[in-house]
Amino acid sequence: MSVFFSGRYAQLEPYTPGEQPQDRRYIKLNTNESPFPPSPGVLEAVREEAGRLQLYSDPESRTVTCALAEHYGLQPDQVLVGNGSDELLNFAFMAYCDDACPALFPDVTYGFYPVFAGLNRIPMIEVPLREDFSVCIDDYLDLKGTVFLANPNAPTGLALSSAEIERMLKARPSYMHVIDEAYVDFGAESVLPLIHRFENLLVIQTFSKSRSLAGARLGFAAGQAPLIRDLNTLKYSTNPYNVNRMTSAAGTAALKEDEYYRRNARIIMENRAWTAGELKRLGFTVTDSRANFLFAACPELPGEKYYLAMKERGILVRYLKGPRLKPFVRITVGTKQQMETLIRETETLLKTEAATHA
Repeated sequence: MSVFFSGRYAQLEPYTPGEQPQDRRYIKLNTNESPFPPSPGVLEAVREEAGRLQLYSDPESRTVTCALAEHYGLQPDQVLVGNGSDELLNFAFMAYCDDACPALFPDVTYGFYPVFAGLNRIPMIEVPLREDFSVCIDDYLDLKGTVFLANPNAPTGLALSSAEIERMLKARPSYMHVIDEAYVDFGAESVLPLIHRFENLLVIQTFSKSRSLAGARLGFAAGQAPLIRDLNTLKYSTNPYNVNRMTSAAGTAALKEDEYYRRNARIIMENRAWTAGELKRLGFTVTDSRANFLFAACPELPGEKYYLAMKERGILVRYLKGPRLKPFVRITVGTKQQMETLIRETETLLKTEAATHA
């Protein structure tokens, strides 16, 4: 970094995105993107809007905001769209944490949470997951601060029930709870309906995963109107035109073609179940994921070794560093053909390893 870089950020450890190598064609199972393209209506809406790029986008993003409100049975003032869910998560850290109210989140979770805390100079408490990698609500009930929970969690894929989260909301009425539902459409239970009853709940979702719009950058937050006003204060203090015209059009069109995306999510869940069964057959430990990825470990192959070996074979999986994560890799669930290739190459790799050590 330069000599001009502010000392307040000198110790900041930035988030590391999944690699996007350009040296060859890979089967990309490392960044939890959808293997399916956007629906035809989305592509047409983007083409139409591309001809209006000389004009600023609507700072209120009214069309997609109203479409989201109608889709989820909310009022428009209970919804805020953002430049991906990451922007909205950052707003939530800014809005609901300070020196007197630390950020609380699991010690194994989405890697951006500690980055947001560091960026905003917010104290944080990382609450250890249980031995089976599950989140236990009881571990949070006596802590002071704002809770941030990815549900399903990343990279484990494990999910809490709506009833468990409701229990936490009731037990901690004086503190905010931000539930990050990036992967909720792959078999978990959303707590969006609870926002009508709890003023201390903010739910954040994304169009990147189940709606095939990772490259468009669109997320939304839902909560009672005062919470959305909080986030709008921060939005209008940073980037009023935070969602571009083509992304807004894409999001609106995606909601109109919801069955296309629901069908794709069902296929991904079927492929997830098949792949988990095959990995277990090969000796892997696999968590009960409710996301569009699997969290898996093989006794014969540490996570980094498996990742490197698969990369050599043209398949990218995600290796996440950390003491508890060393044995594991995170594998995005793709098409059936992609998953069959993964299993075939894994089986070949294991046979090669066995022969080497025979």
